[in-house]
Amino acid sequence: MNEDAFPTTDVDVESIGPESLKDRIDDGEPVTILDVRASGEFEEWHVDGDSVEIVNVPYFELLDGVSDDLDRIPEGDPLVVVCAKGGSSEYIAGMLVEAGRDAVSLAEGMNGWASIYEYTELDHGGDALVAQYQRPSSGCLGYLVVSGDEAAVVDPLRTFANTYRQDAKALGADLKYAIDTHIHADHVSGVRTLADAGVEGVVPATSVERGVTYADEVTVADDGDVFEVGEATIEAVYTPGHTSGMTSYLVDDAVLLTGDGLFIESVARPDLEEGDDGAPDAARQLYESLQERVLALDDDTLVGGAHFSDAATPAEDGTYTATIGDLTGEMDALTMDEAEFVDLVLSDMPPRPANYEDIIATNLGQRDTDDEEAFELELGPNNCAASQDALTSD
Repeated sequence: MNEDAFPTTDVDVESIGPESLKDRIDDGEPVTILDVRASGEFEEWHVDGDSVEIVNVPYFELLDGVSDDLDRIPEGDPLVVVCAKGGSSEYIAGMLVEAGRDAVSLAEGMNGWASIYEYTELDHGGDALVAQYQRPSSGCLGYLVVSGDEAAVVDPLRTFANTYRQDAKALGADLKYAIDTHIHADHVSGVRTLADAGVEGVVPATSVERGVTYADEVTVADDGDVFEVGEATIEAVYTPGHTSGMTSYLVDDAVLLTGDGLFIESVARPDLEEGDDGAPDAARQLYESLQERVLALDDDTLVGGAHFSDAATPAEDGTYTATIGDLTGEMDALTMDEAEFVDLVLSDMPPRPANYEDIIATNLGQRDTDDEEAFELELGPNNCAASQDALTSD
């Protein structure tokens, strides 16, 4: 049944906004959720958190009434009913209220949850302001660098393209650069959208070889190229492995934005460009990049990747960052020899990101995707890292 076609109940159903729900979870308040999406959708991604109790009962099992199912539907204070877009959850919440339960509906459902995008500034000790954008629904991370009256965004999402310009303006700066670390497989890039608005788009030169159709409309970054933002410098550091074009960006020799090459809880998966057959060579390339380009930097260099997972623990400043010294001490994969590293990375990779082939084609410019479809394509987990199992020391 189409959510828009759901009947209404005879009671007024209150709703909770996604930001309010996120605040409750962040504050450690007990949150009880009834997710009424199909089981496959629920298993792929859902609201999570240390204080969250969540149960999945597909809505089609409740359409004839909830009275026979109350024993498997938990109590809540209130119970938050969640669906994809907010229609079916409002209807189910209404039936629960009629049955005497304290229930509310998550406004806009999981689409609303996917619209949360949080801004947190890094405590890195440098002169430039570096802020991390966090999208809790998928674990995507982006970065804003501001110095003086100029700014750059690294790994922007198309869905939030206006956010970067507005935030830069609020800080007294104009957005000068929109930079991608690589051709992403989990979200639709905002580089071209921002370039169309007059921002200088930047993509790694080596990524153009994959078939980028808009290379003449943006700047291509070679290893060692430096982009000036006010008094800050952003240096391209070629770190292939996750993809052939993967490029990290070093901000003022203090913060390394590693894209999908290195995360604070894992390393990149190497199979999204050349598939299983090319993964071993890509894993060896990733090992070389990490050992010779990333870990060769000072131990106090702060690392910020393009994603985080449920296994990641944020730093004291609330960002998903860690120093190279800390990562080397905590992540077994970074101290292995090449053969051990390759075997480990290839041994237990998660499912590939949903719709990743269409997303890659969109980011290459080979597929036309409107904003609504772009948002739908990237819903769900990013799955761009290797499994966290055995990568990190106990």
